[in-house]
Amino acid sequence: MTPANTPPPESSLPMTPELKDGARRFQLRMAVIDHETETALDMTRDRYGRTLHTDAAAAARAHRDKAAVEAYTTHLAPHADALLDAARRALDDLPPARHLAGWRAVLDGLATSATEIRRALDRPATPGSAAERAQHSALWPYLAAWADHSYIASNLADQSNGQHHKAPLTEEEQRMWTERAQAAQRRGELDPTESWYAADGQPITLAYLVEDDDTTVVALRGAPDAPGWQVIGHYAHEYEAGQALPAAVPPGVLRADVSQHNRPALAPEVSLQELIRDVVEAQHAGNASNALLGATQRGYDAGPMVRLQELLETSGQFASALETMQGRQIAARLSALGRQIEFLTREVEEAAEDLGATVAVLPPHRTPVLRVRPRPAVDTTPPTPPPRASTPARHR
Repeated sequence: MTPANTPPPESSLPMTPELKDGARRFQLRMAVIDHETETALDMTRDRYGRTLHTDAAAAARAHRDKAAVEAYTTHLAPHADALLDAARRALDDLPPARHLAGWRAVLDGLATSATEIRRALDRPATPGSAAERAQHSALWPYLAAWADHSYIASNLADQSNGQHHKAPLTEEEQRMWTERAQAAQRRGELDPTESWYAADGQPITLAYLVEDDDTTVVALRGAPDAPGWQVIGHYAHEYEAGQALPAAVPPGVLRADVSQHNRPALAPEVSLQELIRDVVEAQHAGNASNALLGATQRGYDAGPMVRLQELLETSGQFASALETMQGRQIAARLSALGRQIEFLTREVEEAAEDLGATVAVLPPHRTPVLRVRPRPAVDTTPPTPPPRASTPARHR
């Protein structure tokens, strides 16, 4: 039997708000570190993004690694294991859903990262030494993993205290409100404002239902652009709806290997404005041709037109990944636009080659105009301005 003056074992763990605050403070600190590092690295690159000052770039990354270790030690090291334990307990209590296996893998990865960080912190290298810099550099991927993905652990830990939706509508009321919302949708008077996924993997959408100049906030379960959705509640305002509906879970990512804090280096590129300037300043057809070819260049240092096509393709992948009817339609539109950009790129390439083949120069009568006008000598008195014509006074 536990004595009255001895707290139970669970109370030795920090409370969930403390766990969440530690992870949140670490994420905020890492965002500041990332911004400062990118600013420092920008100073080491030329205008095309190529690193010129390698020693300064290495020093900026070493400073980043050290600052990240200090942030983890301050904000997360005391709470990482407890946060993961709370997240796992909450995960075990959630209803079955497609995303739970992925979340469990994230928690396992965070646990592995925490172990590696703790192992290194237990055997610190000599401060300021090359060994310490190497140790911090080796820890950066694990620190970045916590900065990128600890929000999932925090959200899961919060699920234990999160609200669970209790349907306020009877079956008859739900059917009636769903019919009213469907009629408003056909009239174009059902305006979605916000959407999220509940812990069971079902989408929830808030929408304004307009009827005879009267507006009601309704909550829909299911995709509003596909058949089968239902109204699960109606509320006076969005705050009331947020308090009553199931809490939102973290949204997914387009690509599983995305990392905000461990991005690959960008390829050097010439801006579209610079290519336009090259054409304006050109005197030979070959120079203008090279500018056009620079816009259509492919490969590692692709030009703006090729990058635009990549943007459309990636945006189409995102729209398709939404797994909604509208998303699939938009993905098809973006795919068609991408094909048009590809056709246009080939046309520009051919025009650029034809322009270069003209072997022509601009005619000499297209003379430049000097922007600087001669200034009077210092001891020269400026001419007296002509007198203004007198204006007769008006009498009121």
